[in-house]
Amino acid sequence: MMNTTRRFWLSSGGALLLAGCGFTLSRPTSYAFRSIHIAGSSLMGLGPEMQRLLQAGGTVEVITDARQIERADLVLEILQEMREKVVVGRTSTGAVRENQLRLRVRFRVRNREGIERIPETELVQVRDITFNESYVLAKTAEETLLYANMQTDMIQQILRRLAALQQI
Repeated sequence: MMNTTRRFWLSSGGALLLAGCGFTLSRPTSYAFRSIHIAGSSLMGLGPEMQRLLQAGGTVEVITDARQIERADLVLEILQEMREKVVVGRTSTGAVRENQLRLRVRFRVRNREGIERIPETELVQVRDITFNESYVLAKTAEETLLYANMQTDMIQQILRRLAALQQI
């Protein structure tokens, strides 16, 4: 009997502590728009993942057909998506020791009437990666993973900007 009562009070206390600290489960992001068209995104670029994340909440329709663009509340234009690899370190013999990977994305958002809601913006993600000639395949795989991670971060930044729009 005493053990059951003690467990009850301990579990109740834990629940009260969690409720008191402001802990809440994450909810789907709400947007001020109902439909969006993503223009200029290539099939291998930001477009597919962004489309998937926007549709995941169930409140936004992504219009993929450019002929139906007039149905979209907003148009997200990906103006440029560029991947760069720059050598930033060499050994004393001139062999590459360290590279810097960069992902640049320029975009803007306008509404159905053509009024800019987010002016042309450039986002840049940078990651450093060491290089060793003995592990070329492993470093190529690491580079691919870093680019994918940068792309996901970039998409999250764009989606936060879209969520911050108060009016379309």
